[in-house]
Amino acid sequence: MTDKALILDFGGVVTRTLFETHDVTERALGLAPGTLTWRGPFDPATDPLWAAMQRREITERDYWTTRTREVGQLLDEDWSDMKTFVQRARGAEPELVLRPEARDAILAAHRAGIRLAILSNELDLFYGVAFRERFPLIELFEIIVDATYTNILKPDPRAYELVLSQLSLSREACVFVDDQLKNIEGARAVGLPHVHFDVTRPAESYARALQMLGLELTGA
Repeated sequence: MTDKALILDFGGVVTRTLFETHDVTERALGLAPGTLTWRGPFDPATDPLWAAMQRREITERDYWTTRTREVGQLLDEDWSDMKTFVQRARGAEPELVLRPEARDAILAAHRAGIRLAILSNELDLFYGVAFRERFPLIELFEIIVDATYTNILKPDPRAYELVLSQLSLSREACVFVDDQLKNIEGARAVGLPHVHFDVTRPAESYARALQMLGLELTGA
């Protein structure tokens, strides 16, 4: 075990985004192919709600609350929380959600003795405890700091300090990875080395994070 740590956001970084799994969602819910058209960062020009979130006019939770309700309405159901969406859309098969690039990076870090932690705003809130417990490779993460329970959301500086204190490492020994710019700005504000994860280029983002920790990711 080294004195270094890779700290990952969960949704979008460890998992494939819901934008990337519309086909899985449509199949699971019995919707016609092509029903779900919002594409977030993969086609921002066609997703005004996503653009509003990027301008910080609404929060990430607001965005997904709206999308959750919209999808529920397609089934003539009242969906009030993201957990319902995730569990109905793909909760039965967590392995479909894990990014292949995340799998490679997590295993590479683990083999190299780099410690692994998750810093999430809504892991259990969105995915649910049962989903997390069945999620592939979750057992390799020694620390999970989840604002579902702490009520301290990134980019609040206390969120980053909390995971650092649990790791008992200096910030210079860690690399934090998140796909939301506001959370990267929060890491920058507390001096935590970071990578702004690009969901459209995940292999490159993971390779950069591991390089910062002194590890080359073969095949990236």
